[in-house]
Amino acid sequence: MQPKTPNVYIQEKSIFPPSVAEVATAIPAFIGRTEVMEDGAGETLVNQPIRITSMLEYERWFGGPYMEGFEQFDAVIDADTNAVIGVELSRDPTRKPAAMAQFILYHCIVHYFANGGGACYVVSTGGYDAFGVTTAGEEASEFKVALAAIEKVDEVTLLVTSDAAARMTGDNRMHYYGVGTAAIDQCVKLKDRFALIDTIDSMMPDNLQDDLDSVRANTPVATDRTKYGATYYPYLRTTMARSYDESKVVIHVDATTTMTMDDPSLAGTAVYAQLKAQLGSLYMALPPCAAMAGIYSRVDGSRGVWKAPANVALSSVVGPTRIIDNATQEAMNVDTVAGKSINAIRAFTGKGTLVWGARTLAGNDNEWRYVPVRRLFNMVEESVQKAAGFAVFEPNTPFTWLKLKTMIESYLEGLWRQGALFGDSKEAAFFVNVGLGQTMTEADINNGIMNIEIGLAAVRPAEFIVLTFSHKSISG
Repeated sequence: MQPKTPNVYIQEKSIFPPSVAEVATAIPAFIGRTEVMEDGAGETLVNQPIRITSMLEYERWFGGPYMEGFEQFDAVIDADTNAVIGVELSRDPTRKPAAMAQFILYHCIVHYFANGGGACYVVSTGGYDAFGVTTAGEEASEFKVALAAIEKVDEVTLLVTSDAAARMTGDNRMHYYGVGTAAIDQCVKLKDRFALIDTIDSMMPDNLQDDLDSVRANTPVATDRTKYGATYYPYLRTTMARSYDESKVVIHVDATTTMTMDDPSLAGTAVYAQLKAQLGSLYMALPPCAAMAGIYSRVDGSRGVWKAPANVALSSVVGPTRIIDNATQEAMNVDTVAGKSINAIRAFTGKGTLVWGARTLAGNDNEWRYVPVRRLFNMVEESVQKAAGFAVFEPNTPFTWLKLKTMIESYLEGLWRQGALFGDSKEAAFFVNVGLGQTMTEADINNGIMNIEIGLAAVRPAEFIVLTFSHKSISG
């Protein structure tokens, strides 16, 4: 400013460098079928990511849960009047010990919020009535289209496709893992998100090893891809009752006669009340990754993204669908063949159901073995990238380099003081290098390139704690 009138003038001078604004770390995107596919104006919601913060918002946008049917009730008939006086739930030995609905997105998001989840995105792939029309391969393609829509949402940091696991089972598992692979590929491309992949649980006692082999055979092999995803097993028996459409609840009166629960003759009767009570005792089984997204959010908020989301109790859970013991988990945690780790969900007496693993799919990789290490780097990389945007087109000179170096070092020192980085001093915890002859050549500067090198000593979880005991001599 060039003064023109004699006076006293005030100027404010900024002495602080730009600061790094930390990005959110646990904003999941859920994909699946929904009851409602259009908004109030008649516009489609399919493949439109919608941000919600509660189940009330979910229901406002997407409606309620899928209403199931049931055909395993046997009627008790009065011999004199032929009236239905009771019903019994048949224990069909061919049925799985726990079961899911055909569409589970609604219940998955309930489970997410119950386990500490906050804001998230929901993408509808279509309505419930499309079941039975679309093949598994075609539906997998629909999920991949929804993933492409999520790619445009910068805020998303976690990808969850649990709804696909409800239908792509058995021989169709490869289609589900194809969706998981597409999610991992998006994480590799954008480098700002992480994929949570459910290991398909057959829920049959003798199929555990087949379940584990299937996820390992149908997910990516290269470490530069597997480090962007984690998988959890087995499914969870939740405290959420399944939702039923009474017109689809079939009661077998005799070999040739059936009636449905909404039959007017049952209204207000003790039989109807008995039916409601028995249906209410059937709880939903769910894949664990929706709840895990909630756990990630809870741990990030209370401890930080650098704390492993493990040794944490799951909420709204009766227990896992199968018991994982130490011997079983050895083969899940350390895979000497495919190198892919599968995180266990285990029940512990007096502690409840705990997350008992914190490895990425790259379980044999020394650098990217642990979920919190990968997610910490995701957070730091994106936060610094966004904060450094001010320097684009600035002079590539020592003054600009110093501003960037000071800004990044200040941010990393803050992380170190919070316990995110390892080291007795900040010099041991991280470094930031930028400058001519250090990270750049004259050719780099002439070509408009500014190279900044950042090194982090990330803390790692104490996965194996070894206590060594010995006899102490009486003399000393």
